[in-house]
Amino acid sequence: MKITYHVGQHDGGWGYRLDDVWSESFASHQAALSAAKHAASRQQVGGRDAEIVYQDQTGAWHQEHVSAGDRPQADVIDG
Repeated sequence: MKITYHVGQHDGGWGYRLDDVWSESFASHQAALSAAKHAASRQQVGGRDAEIVYQDQTGAWHQEHVSAGDRPQADVIDG
């Protein structure tokens, strides 16, 4: 599975999104890019099972158990 975070202008500042769900706003492009890269790196942490929490397109929060080998490849696109 592959996921892609996109960095762009959002809500009067800068943010990153996964599909149609945006992060909070950041004051600078660099701060949003750094946060997106950090989020992408957290997606790829492996080696042990984990509980993950995420927000879907409707704004609902979900918690799931994922096994150590079930990690997406995460990329960041700037722009």
